[in-house]
Amino acid sequence: MRLFEILLVLSCFALLADLLFIKRSAKKTGLGIGIGIGIGSSVILVAHLLVEGYRWQLLLVYIMTALFMFIVLLRHSDKMIHLKIGKVLKYSLSSLIVILLVASTLLSVYLPVFDLPKPEGPEKVGTQTFHFTDQNRDEILTEDQTDKRELMVQVWYPTENISNKKRDTLFPNNKEMFKTYIQSFSASLKLPEFVLDYWKYSHSNSYENVEILPSASPYPVVLLSHGMGTSRVLQASQAENLASHGFIVVTIDHTYSTFATLFPDGRVTGYTTKMTTIDDRREVGDIWTKDVEFVIDQIEKLNSGAIESQFKGKIDVDNIGAMGHSFGGATAFNATYLDHRIKAGVNMDGSLNEVEDRDDINKPFMFVRSGNFEDWLANFEKDRNSDDEVTKFLSDELHIMKNVIEHGGNVIYIEGTQHFNFTDLQFYSELIKLSGITGEINGKRGSNIVNQYVLDFFNKQLKGTGGNLIQGPSDIYPEVKFVDPKEL
Repeated sequence: MRLFEILLVLSCFALLADLLFIKRSAKKTGLGIGIGIGIGSSVILVAHLLVEGYRWQLLLVYIMTALFMFIVLLRHSDKMIHLKIGKVLKYSLSSLIVILLVASTLLSVYLPVFDLPKPEGPEKVGTQTFHFTDQNRDEILTEDQTDKRELMVQVWYPTENISNKKRDTLFPNNKEMFKTYIQSFSASLKLPEFVLDYWKYSHSNSYENVEILPSASPYPVVLLSHGMGTSRVLQASQAENLASHGFIVVTIDHTYSTFATLFPDGRVTGYTTKMTTIDDRREVGDIWTKDVEFVIDQIEKLNSGAIESQFKGKIDVDNIGAMGHSFGGATAFNATYLDHRIKAGVNMDGSLNEVEDRDDINKPFMFVRSGNFEDWLANFEKDRNSDDEVTKFLSDELHIMKNVIEHGGNVIYIEGTQHFNFTDLQFYSELIKLSGITGEINGKRGSNIVNQYVLDFFNKQLKGTGGNLIQGPSDIYPEVKFVDPKEL
C-alpha cells in the first residue's frame, strides 16, 4: 500500500475507536480528540485523492471515513448526546464495519499499485516506441486481404535523463488510450473494466523519449519477444535491467497474439490467434520469426539513418541477441537459428515451435526452464519411444537441447519457479501464486535470478565480458540447476 493509503486506513480505525471508546460526557477531552482525528483524517483523505489517486479497492474506507468524520463532528450536539444505542446493536454494527474495513484493506494489499523493481545496472533507462509496417508481408491473421503486417516496437536504452523527465507510466498515460487498452485487457480476462483501472498508477523505471547516453562504442542489441497471448508490457523489467547494463533492448508486440496492442491512431488489436495443432504452432512461429527478422531490418535502418532517429550510429548491429518467454522463447530459438545476424539467444521456458532440421545450431544458446523441468523430464522418459506425434516432437526438442549443451550452450532450470515467473505478472499481485502459474519462489528473487543469468550470458556473447555464472553451479544462486546432456 502507498503512504497516504496506510495513513487513511489507520485514521479510519482511529475514528472508529473514538466513537466506541471516548465517552460523550467527557465533552472537552472527547471533543478535542474527535475533532483532531476528524481534521487529520480529512487532510489525509484529500492528500491521498490528490497525490495518489482514487482506488476502488478502498471505496469502503472512503465511505466509512466520511461517515465517521460526520458522526464525530455531530456527536456533541444535543440530539446525539441523548441518542441511545443498545450495546448489542452497537457492537454488532462495529464488528461489521471492522470486517468491511479489513476486507477493503486486504483488497488494497493484494491488488496493489505496483511499480517494477529497480534495474540493477549503473545507467538510467530511456524508452521510445515505434510503429513499423512490413509492406512486403500480407497480414494473414485478419480477414482483410489488403492488411499488411503492423508491429508496435518499444526500444529501451541507457540514458542520463538530462531533461529530468518523470518516470514513465507502465501503461498508456493518455486517458482515452488507457481506457481503450484496458477494455481489451479486461475483455480477455473476462473481468469488469473498473477492476483494472488502478493499473494507470503503476510506473516503470524508464524515461520516455529522452536522449540516449553518449558512448565511445555502439551498444549491443537484444530483441525480446513476449509469450503467446500476453504483451511486451509483461517483459518490461527484463528490458529495463539489460538497458541499465549498457544494452539496447527491443521488445516486440506480436500483433493479434497479445492481450492488447495499442497503435498510435488509437486502434487496439486483441488476441485472435488460433493454435490447436503442431502445424498451427509452426505457422504462427513462422510469422513471429519473420517479425523478428523484419524488426532487425528496421534496427539496421535506425542505425544507418535511413529511419531518422537518435539511434544513428549508436547500435552495434554486429552484436545482436534474441530472447523470449514461452512462445517468444521458441521464436528466439528459431530466429537465432535462421538469421545470421543474430549472434546468440535465450529461450525462457518455451517449448519449440519447429524441431525439423534444427540439430546443427552452432551459435551460443541458453534454455532457462522452470522448476518442474526435472520432474517433467523423469516422467517423459516413460513415453519417449512412443510413436505419438507430440511425444516425438518433444523428444526431438530434447535432442536439440542436448546439442546446444554439447556446442557450449546451457540448459538450466530454476527451482521454485513456474511458467510466469519469467514475466512481470508476478509483481502484479501476491494472489497470482494461488493460480499456480507462478511458483513458491519470492517474485523479486526469481526475477533477479533470471536477470542475472540472462545478463551474464549476453555480456559474454555480445560484449566479451563476464560469463562466470553460466559456467556452472553457484553458491549465490543455489536454486539454479545445470542440466547434464546425459539427462536429455
